Amino acid sequence: MMRFLFPALLGILFAGLSSARPPHIVLIVADDLGWNDVGWRNPQMYTPNLDKLATNGVILNSSYVQPVCSPTRNCLMTGYYPYHTGLQHDVIHPSIPGFLPANFTTLPQKLKELGYVTHMVGKWHLGFCNWKYTPTFRGFDTFTGYYNGAEDYYTHVRGDGYDFRFNTDVYHPADGEYSPNIIAQRAITILDEVDPRNESLFLYLPFQSVHAPLEVPEKYERIYSNIHNKDRRIYCGMVSALDEAVGNITAVLRKRGFMDNLLLVFTSDNGGPTYSGANNLPLRGAKTTLWEGGTKGASFVYSDTLLKKTKYLNTEIIHAVDWFPTLLRVAGAAPDAGIDGMDMWSTISENTTSPRTEFVYNIDEIKKNAAIRVGDYKLIEGSAGAFNGWYPLPTVEGSLQAGWTGNNTDHAIDTSDEYRLYNIKDDPTEHFDIADKYPDVVEKMKQRLAEYKKSLVPANYPPPDPKSDPKYYNGTWSPGWC
Repeated sequence: MMRFLFPALLGILFAGLSSARPPHIVLIVADDLGWNDVGWRNPQMYTPNLDKLATNGVILNSSYVQPVCSPTRNCLMTGYYPYHTGLQHDVIHPSIPGFLPANFTTLPQKLKELGYVTHMVGKWHLGFCNWKYTPTFRGFDTFTGYYNGAEDYYTHVRGDGYDFRFNTDVYHPADGEYSPNIIAQRAITILDEVDPRNESLFLYLPFQSVHAPLEVPEKYERIYSNIHNKDRRIYCGMVSALDEAVGNITAVLRKRGFMDNLLLVFTSDNGGPTYSGANNLPLRGAKTTLWEGGTKGASFVYSDTLLKKTKYLNTEIIHAVDWFPTLLRVAGAAPDAGIDGMDMWSTISENTTSPRTEFVYNIDEIKKNAAIRVGDYKLIEGSAGAFNGWYPLPTVEGSLQAGWTGNNTDHAIDTSDEYRLYNIKDDPTEHFDIADKYPDVVEKMKQRLAEYKKSLVPANYPPPDPKSDPKYYNGTWSPGWC
């Protein structure tokens, strides 16, 4: 294992990094954060902590994620596209026995081989029907948080069941405590227990924020009193609450000495749900769609010491699968051959040309749609989704739907054999379908998509299982039914 390598070899592996000790890594995931819902893009947003980190680090302007939650988390944990793990369709709903297959080695498992201590606080959403699919069986030393998504921020209830754990035990935080505060408090406790000089830390913080339900303490909502649309006002308040939680965590990271040798990665897991308070301007579409507004993530990296170039906007293509090999590179190791991800460390830290020239947005054989990017071109096969317009910020008097270019299926493609082509470099907002103008490009892209489809693993999306019912587990969502 890597922890037994001789010091000289470790020095080679860490060439280009500032310390021979593997750096601390903090990976923060914001849930349902829109492209236009951060202060460094939208002055309406109050996110001073995130803005300071982003503008003093590297803002990633072409960082792609999946259209919904579970598939992106799959990418982060494995370095594989969802269509290679069976998680390409929808998300893992509470009663569906879906999961990240156990034969895939996760990022924390790899990092533990390098001697890291690994902790997770927040939302898992990669399966829990069997204990072996849960975080402490997938490489994390400790886990505090949720198995599912969309829990109430105060009661931690999803549907008919309670969903909050400390490791494998059901855990009840203080009554009425807001979810981002719980996550921040637990993260700070971990930081107080880890010795930054003698241990290397991997801290995975997939926040529940800012996913529905729209809930926030009033003091954050008051920041946006000039916004008369209630959903938008609450949503923005949730973003600011998330920002404060990140600020509290980073303050302790600095106080405890972690920042001397640390890389912090921040990313959303999908585009913002414009139908639930978010905004993706100027991008087209929303969460759940294959448009840029559903698949471009608000993302940045920050480090005091590890980045060779900082305070710039990186426009090179990066995909969520790339974080797996990139973070392993930062830790001093190489991933196994054959994964979908690519090492982007020099691209991010030095602004060199990205080795990635193409990627798969998704291939979903159930929805019968797909999208790929090759060079500047993007091909969409079938329907891009159900929210397909360019949705402006709601007017102070109007609703979230004010200004939409049509109803919820505006611009949807109804037939599965239809293709659309866009030049994302020239047309990043996807206003101009050029498929008819460049049929030769469409044909080449179709052939490339067909090659990708040859390695597709059928979606693991079975019907709901009644054995999952929380009534069998004292009212909690619990493993043990698959």
